[in-house]
Amino acid sequence: MRFLWLVIVFCAVQTECGLKLHSGNRSSERGPSVKTPLGRMRGSVSETRFGRTIYNFKGVRYAEAPVGHLRFKPPVPVSGWNGIYDATRDPPGCPQPDNLDTSEDCLFLNVFTTELKCETPGKPVMVFFHPGGFYEGSCNSSVYGPQYLLDKDVVLVVPNYRLGSLGFLSTGTKEAPGNNGMKDQVAVLKWVKDNISSFCGNPNLVTIFGYSAGGLSVTAHLVSPLSRGLFHRAISMSGSILGNLPIYTNQSHLAKKQAQLLNCPDSSATEIIACLNTKTAKEIGDSLYGFDEFLYDPIWIWTPVIEPDFGQERFLIEHPIDSVKKGDFAKVPVMMGITTDEFGSRSFGIMLNETVLETFDKDYLRVWPIIYTYERNPPLSETVSKGLRKFYFPDGIDSSSRRGVAELYADGVIGFGTNRGVKLLSKYNTKHVYYYLFNYHGRYTHAYYPNTNNTLPYGVSHHDDLLYLFYVSVMTPLFNQDPEDRIVNKMIQLWSNFAQAGNPIPNQTYDNFQILGSITWPPFTEQNQTFMDISTALVAEHKLYEDRYRTWENLLPL
Repeated sequence: MRFLWLVIVFCAVQTECGLKLHSGNRSSERGPSVKTPLGRMRGSVSETRFGRTIYNFKGVRYAEAPVGHLRFKPPVPVSGWNGIYDATRDPPGCPQPDNLDTSEDCLFLNVFTTELKCETPGKPVMVFFHPGGFYEGSCNSSVYGPQYLLDKDVVLVVPNYRLGSLGFLSTGTKEAPGNNGMKDQVAVLKWVKDNISSFCGNPNLVTIFGYSAGGLSVTAHLVSPLSRGLFHRAISMSGSILGNLPIYTNQSHLAKKQAQLLNCPDSSATEIIACLNTKTAKEIGDSLYGFDEFLYDPIWIWTPVIEPDFGQERFLIEHPIDSVKKGDFAKVPVMMGITTDEFGSRSFGIMLNETVLETFDKDYLRVWPIIYTYERNPPLSETVSKGLRKFYFPDGIDSSSRRGVAELYADGVIGFGTNRGVKLLSKYNTKHVYYYLFNYHGRYTHAYYPNTNNTLPYGVSHHDDLLYLFYVSVMTPLFNQDPEDRIVNKMIQLWSNFAQAGNPIPNQTYDNFQILGSITWPPFTEQNQTFMDISTALVAEHKLYEDRYRTWENLLPL
């Protein structure tokens, strides 16, 4: 399993939440009501950890169902409705493996606000794009609960978007130029612009933030012409399109693989799409693990592509790094960061299996580009692999090499791409860029099942920082006492400050001093290379993992 915590969450959501398919307009007689440009809807009420009333509007349709003739097509804006729309239940997730209750009709979002009667211009809006490698995940509120962030004066939006082949099929032809999952996200931002004022949100003060695939999405929106003007701040958490991940003009090799997995002909894009259109969404979603090449790698399979021009609206028109270097990107305040150990926990899948470790060692020229997501074509990939081996394993690879394997996972999959993104954006952006390391090792982690007394030293793992921004009700208690409570307070203060002011510590207000202490957070520059170490205390440091990232820079120069 690629993301162990997702199994935990999805199994719990499926059994505990009783998700049901949305079917047309729904009505309810109780709960708060709001009138939007599309029609009236009714939601539900809950509370933050400090007792503020939250008005929840769940399962709000933002685009027409992408089924039938709309499969593999860009999203179609939703039309209005008559009557009262029932927005009281989480929607199904988009098709994916592992038996999560899903539906191809999945283009819904959740909105959370603490006010329904407000004056213009409204509160800062935070739109969160979920993680999951572009093949797993959903907006379910059991995973992304608003109970922490809504203690601050923000409006929170969490959408679904299409995943896997249904969201990212790319043949390099006009039949499937790609990026429909990213265009779903653009449709979300357009929905926010047109409707969020009904929820007391300010459409002119929108922060996009996302994690892993969602963080990569945020950096892609920075350079996409389709997203321009639809957001005003950006937070990329543990994900970046501006690093070592290859960006293609198509992923026809994956389209052919998808066809083969479902016994479809693969000689042309027309044949592939015609056959895939005869398959159920569940068949397509369940085929995901057929793309594995080494254990559960690669982590990144379907990704955004540079679209050839067939007259369609294109999400990416050139390599994102080229766009940044040209200055052709959204000039907005940016915050980017990682966790201390990221995907280092995956090293145990290699180290605890002698056969796998031997393959990792002996067949590294083939395996490492798969795992660590850099260009696979020799001789470049061979040069990179040999250079990485020399740096991370100077004494060779054996049963004592776990630290090197863990750091290579952390840097190759997440860390270097984020570091390169910070450096590029700080150089070419006219707005400030802030860099952080989440370094709090708490009692809860996404790296293993809770309550299993697992004592392996996973460190501060990928997704662990999300535990202090969102209430994960299927995994942890509501954090309202030390030590977790203090970390929650710091995280939501920093993130909401940034959404409001474009600066995580804009001034020394009473709240900032009480929660964050007397510290300033300088923006990252090429000269200072400052990052904020976020743990029980905030400490401004410099040159994060400099030797490790310099090795990648030298092997993969711009």
